[in-house]
Amino acid sequence: MTGEIHGASFEDLVAFFRRPVPGGFPVDVVRECVCRSCDGRRFEVRVMDTAQAARRTCLECRRHELIADSVEYWDDDEEVQVRCACLCGEEEFAGAVGFSLREESDDVRWIVVGLRCLSCGRLGVYEAWKIDWGPSNYLLDLA
Repeated sequence: MTGEIHGASFEDLVAFFRRPVPGGFPVDVVRECVCRSCDGRRFEVRVMDTAQAARRTCLECRRHELIADSVEYWDDDEEVQVRCACLCGEEEFAGAVGFSLREESDDVRWIVVGLRCLSCGRLGVYEAWKIDWGPSNYLLDLA
C-alpha cells in the first residue's frame, strides 16, 4: 500500500475497498463485520500463519467468529495464529470483508479482510484469499 489511508467509518472502509488495485480484481460487495451475538463492531482479529483464514473476536462479548470459509482452514493452535496489529501498535479494529464476484455465476472469486484501527483510524488489508470452488455466494453472509 502506498501512503497511509485513514478513515472514521464503515463507509471509509467501503471506499478503501473500491480503490483500483493494479492486477487485482474489483471488489463488488463489501460487508461490515458485526458480531452475530451482541451486534458489536469492535474486534481483535487473528489470521493464520500457515493458511489463508481469519477469525474475529468481539471485544464486547468475547465471541469468536470465523470469516467466510475460514472454518475449513482454521487451526486452534495459537502458535500458528497471528494477532493483527496496526502500525501504531494497537490491536482493536472495526472490520469489513470485500468480495470479488465471478461475472458468469456471482460466486465469490476473492475475499479481502480490511480493518480500521480504532485508535488512529488507519485502514489496511490484513488478509486476502482466492475462492476457486462453488457455489460460494453463501460466503457473503459470513463477513
